[in-house]
Amino acid sequence: MSGQFEAITEIDRPVEEVFEYLADGRNDPQFSPRVLRIERLPETPTAVGTVFRSTVKDAGVKTAREFRVTELEAPTRIRWTEVSKNSVAVSEGGYDLEPLADGRTRVRLYNVLEGHGLGKLLVGLALTAARKDAPDFGARIKAAAETAIQPR
Repeated sequence: MSGQFEAITEIDRPVEEVFEYLADGRNDPQFSPRVLRIERLPETPTAVGTVFRSTVKDAGVKTAREFRVTELEAPTRIRWTEVSKNSVAVSEGGYDLEPLADGRTRVRLYNVLEGHGLGKLLVGLALTAARKDAPDFGARIKAAAETAIQPR
């Protein structure tokens, strides 16, 4: 079983700056409390093939995660896939960014969750939790980006 959740938010910053902020996955802990630690490999600007290696905590359990950037189209599209083998993993995820009036940006985040082994029984619970949190997740992305990206 697999399924998708998404979050949509509008950020009061220009699309190019929001793209740059989101493309650097090292910023994820600023809006995702489940991310305890994250690093970018190689330690160069994010590009197709860049891997973000993290430690996350879900339902009290710490796991190691690795995501590979599969597509990067500045300033409107970022895609990734999870390359680590966890019971519930992201087979595809991404950000779609759209410039709005007055220098704002609409951001749509989505992740497709897939269960492996025992995870096939758990993926439904993970999806329910992610969908329930999606509006708050969008709000956390907005708040973090607006704090990190100084207005011009």
